[in-house]
Amino acid sequence: MTTIRCAVALAALALFMTAPVRAEGVPEFRVDPLWPKPLPNNWIFGQIGGIAVDHHDHVWVYQRPRTLTDDEKGAAVDPPTSKCCKPAPPVLEFDTDGNLLQAWGGEGAGYEWPRSEHGIFVDANDHVWLAGNDKDNDAQVLEFTRDGKFVKQIGEARHTEGSNSTRYLGRPALAIVDEPAHELYVADGYGNKRIVVFDARTGEYKRHWGAYGKAPDDADPGKYDPGAPRAQQFRNPVHCVRISRDGLVYVCDRVNDRFQVFRKDGTFVTEYVLEPNTRFVGSVWDIVLSEDPEQKYLYVADGTNNEIHILLRSNGKQVGSFGRQGRNAGEFHWVHAIAIDSRGNLFSGEVDTGKRVQKFTRQR
Repeated sequence: MTTIRCAVALAALALFMTAPVRAEGVPEFRVDPLWPKPLPNNWIFGQIGGIAVDHHDHVWVYQRPRTLTDDEKGAAVDPPTSKCCKPAPPVLEFDTDGNLLQAWGGEGAGYEWPRSEHGIFVDANDHVWLAGNDKDNDAQVLEFTRDGKFVKQIGEARHTEGSNSTRYLGRPALAIVDEPAHELYVADGYGNKRIVVFDARTGEYKRHWGAYGKAPDDADPGKYDPGAPRAQQFRNPVHCVRISRDGLVYVCDRVNDRFQVFRKDGTFVTEYVLEPNTRFVGSVWDIVLSEDPEQKYLYVADGTNNEIHILLRSNGKQVGSFGRQGRNAGEFHWVHAIAIDSRGNLFSGEVDTGKRVQKFTRQR
């Protein structure tokens, strides 16, 4: 009887359509409550610092083992207090069906592992780029092969010298590779207030910029005020960076409730404000571009209002959204990062006490 009830409940969840606000013809999504499949080895997720999809359509989860409470990791404390669970490794790779393929990460020789895992990207060579945002430690970006062999480190833990440094980082949120140019773009981030670009092959510094393409300024701008003139500098954190196929660079200025658009040389193009009355920790947490050749849509994760907004890339107009605050399948608590596969399916990861990933299957 219990098995039957569970099956009925899961079937009901699978029919839950996460599209309460939508214009005609806009993409629709359905949550898959059975993705991913249960982790082996008694493992459990902590907060999800980042999520990415590679060119094989495999999904990479970058999670924070240190965020698990003692009762969540009861089988790992000494002495154990319960049968379950143990922290999963920080980096996990899943196939399209949600099967775990491999897991790795943590302290090792020759590099400084982040204390607070934040932001993951997998490039065309199957190299994995990782960042971290711990306030006392993290100022580095790491590159590994897909099976976890260390390649190089940019920046040094516990070393920073502000947003105009050509050598050091400051709590970077995300690093992504512009494949044609072999350049690494870093949203730098929680300590600094800029985008900084390095040679992806050598790690050599190339350029950086702040809001509106200006030189960044580390002065404290104070709290965000929806009624004030728009801030002329990014606020912390500069939480994401993404590059479109037509060469535009999208930057999440999270607490300022906006994202700004640039050319690759840092020239400012435009900005879009999203849910401008959002205070707390802001509305623009992550951005991915739709899978179609023109990349018609932007999907924007909003971890304060706990929605994914659907915008037209051409003009920033919101044409749909889904999600709300909650614990059920298809709802969110601090939706922190999102990724998209070649079929247009979305994947999300949550922080704070959310500590889960979800898949939203594209319906149209």
